[in-house]
Amino acid sequence: MRVRLTGVSPGAGGTGLTVQTALANPSTRPGLRLPGRVNLVAGSVDVPVLHVRLGLLSTAEPDDPEAPRRLVQFHQAQVTGALVLRAGRARSIPFEFPVPWETPVTTLGGVPLLSLRMGLRTEVAIEATLDQGALVPIFVHPLPTQQHVLAALDTLGFTVRQSGLVDGRLPGVAQTLPLHQRWGFWVGPLYAGPITELEVIFVANSAGLEVILWCDRRLALAGITHTSISRFRIWHVGADQRDWVSTVDGWLREAINRHAAAAAHADWSAPITESAHVSRPPDHPVPPGSDLDTSGGTGSSGGGAAGGSGGGGSDGT
Repeated sequence: MRVRLTGVSPGAGGTGLTVQTALANPSTRPGLRLPGRVNLVAGSVDVPVLHVRLGLLSTAEPDDPEAPRRLVQFHQAQVTGALVLRAGRARSIPFEFPVPWETPVTTLGGVPLLSLRMGLRTEVAIEATLDQGALVPIFVHPLPTQQHVLAALDTLGFTVRQSGLVDGRLPGVAQTLPLHQRWGFWVGPLYAGPITELEVIFVANSAGLEVILWCDRRLALAGITHTSISRFRIWHVGADQRDWVSTVDGWLREAINRHAAAAAHADWSAPITESAHVSRPPDHPVPPGSDLDTSGGTGSSGGGAAGGSGGGGSDGT
């Protein structure tokens, strides 16, 4: 059994209490539970513990680009409530920490992302004092649907250049976490005319995945820039039977053509009319009435960068 430990320093709160947190396996993925134990050992006096909590933390960028990155605890769960640990006694508390569906991915292809680290921190409240232990590193792997999208982008010539967290919610997007992850890509040669930058955002839940494509075209010397956002929904069920290269290429064509149409006044932005990888438009697998189908119908949905609706029909600005 692979074990990772972290401890609250001996003598926490002047009580002599020591804490160790052990994970059976630090690797997980969104939607799973992370099993482990919190081990408490009292010193020479009784220790009244108000609660023991676990929290997921990572470094995120604030909405203000001028502000520094900061450590953010974006999810927590209580392991136990009030208890009294008698002098010299030990107690081991098992837990299964729920990993939210929107948890950022920190490992790609089995390799940790250098720009993104995440940890599980144990918080022990002793009377009015809160002791926070060191972080236990955890490694979050992509969901199968996320992995399929990333693999399709790689096949289509896109290369991951960075991935980071933004401390803030996306306007018009249903989210449970107060932050979101952005994947930045070098654009594949087939698509490099209309756009120069692509960012991808995943918002997952138990039913499926929303994929947000953030297209940008920058011509620094000409002083021209244009950004547009497109949103697509995909179902977890049947993911292994889908032609993901055709699906993602269809999303890209739709997003880029909308992007080009919104910037039609600029002669550098032209629609893509042909693609070597697409044989049909994007699939619309979300059935009516599902929790991903907020519009009451099937199909992809789109929204602008500010306050875009999650309603039906593709849209973008």
